[in-house]
Amino acid sequence: MVTVIIILGILVIGVSSFVILGTRIFVESTSVDQVLSQSRFAMERMTRELRNALPNSVRVTSSPTTYQCIEFVPILASASYVNLPVFPASAAANGTVMLPSQGIDTAHKMVLYPLLPSHVYGGNPAGSNGHIFDIKSVTGNQVEFDRAVQFAEASPQRRYFMVDKAVSYCFLANGEIRRYSGYGLVGTQPAPASMGAGALMAEKVTNNLSTQSPIHFTPGTLINNAVVQLTPRFDVNGQSFQYQHQVQVVNVP
Repeated sequence: MVTVIIILGILVIGVSSFVILGTRIFVESTSVDQVLSQSRFAMERMTRELRNALPNSVRVTSSPTTYQCIEFVPILASASYVNLPVFPASAAANGTVMLPSQGIDTAHKMVLYPLLPSHVYGGNPAGSNGHIFDIKSVTGNQVEFDRAVQFAEASPQRRYFMVDKAVSYCFLANGEIRRYSGYGLVGTQPAPASMGAGALMAEKVTNNLSTQSPIHFTPGTLINNAVVQLTPRFDVNGQSFQYQHQVQVVNVP
């Protein structure tokens, strides 16, 4: 009887160890899969949105320490214009445009030939001279402003864009990637604390933001498109992996 009890005890210990080991492997593999899925989703979402960014609206935190953010303005609609008040022509309160398939929302802003981030973020949509203006109304192909305006430069392709708010993706020192949206265009790139809570996109990022920035940005030129290089490193349960992902911002002014 004693021998049977001892044998049963050994079997119970063996089975328990096997179950514990199997459970641990399952939990660890599930954690890895979760982080991998989150990271893929975040990278894909960033890629799609960056490809739809307003030309020359991308800007990146220059000296990251506790965070690094990439900010851009999504294009909501785009089409060609027939006649707009563009320097050196006189300012006017209306213009003629081709309508985009989505139509024109008068809550949005019209942008013409932005060559620098300051043309987008530093402009005054309620002003009378610049690259970005508010719209009062649209009747047929006629766009009306609530004052006489003058766009600073003409687009070689006679293209205009409709935009509204900015979007930021931020890599935080606590290992999170957060997406911020719904805030206005401001001259100085905002910090995460001034953009609200944001939406959590991924966790477990281990880049040293001071020495291993996950975002590298090369502005566009007359020959090449702007390029965003994303190199976030993730670590979970002792396993690490790093992305080497390049996004071309293909839109041109």
